[in-house]
Amino acid sequence: MVSLLDIIGPVMVGPSSSHTAGACRLGLLARCLVGGTPDTAHIELHGSFARTGEGHGTDKALVGGLMGFRPDDERLRTALEIMEREGLQYRFEKTSLGDDAHPNTVRIALARGGRRSVMVGASLGAGRVLVTEIDGYPVEVSGNLHTIVLVAHDVKGSVARIAGILAEADVNIATLKLSRKQRGGDAFMVIEVDDQPREAVRDAIRALPWVTWAFRLDKVSA
Repeated sequence: MVSLLDIIGPVMVGPSSSHTAGACRLGLLARCLVGGTPDTAHIELHGSFARTGEGHGTDKALVGGLMGFRPDDERLRTALEIMEREGLQYRFEKTSLGDDAHPNTVRIALARGGRRSVMVGASLGAGRVLVTEIDGYPVEVSGNLHTIVLVAHDVKGSVARIAGILAEADVNIATLKLSRKQRGGDAFMVIEVDDQPREAVRDAIRALPWVTWAFRLDKVSA
């Protein structure tokens, strides 16, 4: 079904929904993986992002998103200057992520304090985005729902225990996807939920002895 936003695009600052609004939303999702505005970021642009992104403000939009600015925030226009004033170290590079990568794809390696993460995502048009990889694990995160992402040891009963924590907090699961690289190793879990989970829910999941780390990803769509 085609929505009105698919036709007229999102409310935003900038000339292009894919190069500006979508890029900003990818930055917003990435910052959640380190718990806030990263101190450093290595931003690799692929395809159309690399060829025409600067002219469409993709660099400003990505940096603005990493600093927590939404697509309609006027500060996006001066995001690079704000970044420099804040002493943040962000570096851009043009690269190729392979023939299978969407033309508007970015890989963002970021660090904040002792936390580091790498995210790959694409801007699909009309402000829609899709995160396809987090820390080497294949995922599908659209930002249309509040999301919890976590890495845990592959132990029996872990999914049931985490689902129980969410149920106790009256948080309804919309989708749950789990991937692992090997049996008994680490498992990566992506849980989309209907309502924004409180920090106490995230902290309860983090406190589980087999959970390595857990973060909330904000809903970034309109």
